[in-house]
Amino acid sequence: MPIRIRARLLALAALAASPAVAPAQAPSLQLTTATAEAIVAGCKRHAQARGQAQGVAVVDAGGAMVAALRMDGVVPGAMAFAIDKARAASAWGWTTDQMGKMGGGGSGFDRAPLVVTMAGGLPLYSADGKTLLGAAGASGQVPVDDVACVEAGIAAAGLRSVRAPR
Repeated sequence: MPIRIRARLLALAALAASPAVAPAQAPSLQLTTATAEAIVAGCKRHAQARGQAQGVAVVDAGGAMVAALRMDGVVPGAMAFAIDKARAASAWGWTTDQMGKMGGGGSGFDRAPLVVTMAGGLPLYSADGKTLLGAAGASGQVPVDDVACVEAGIAAAGLRSVRAPR
């Protein structure tokens, strides 16, 4: 049996044996629509509780849009920025805040493809932290509020924004 097929079968077997994930996302190697909608809903609740409006975007591991919401009062540019933040976090598997920290010092990283250096984009990892499912981004408030919104959405969906230690 080729090594690639054996590795995939072992990964699937390990996934099947992993602990249960939050109801919004059954064990899967891809982001479901229900989970993406749960992230958007969690972010919306968080923003509304603070009297804020956010643009929220959730993309899969390939950067394709799965769910999005532009709350009343969010300008189109902020929504576009939320999408860019999500796509960047999905492409790299890091937060956009981390990208901002890596972009300084003349490294040139801030000019690399699909890099956003403003906080508010977070990767989406499975509940066990082993699988990158995609990412979510928010824009419309100051960066710390954008991050808090996305974190609330991720928590509502039972996922993580940080990879598990290997």
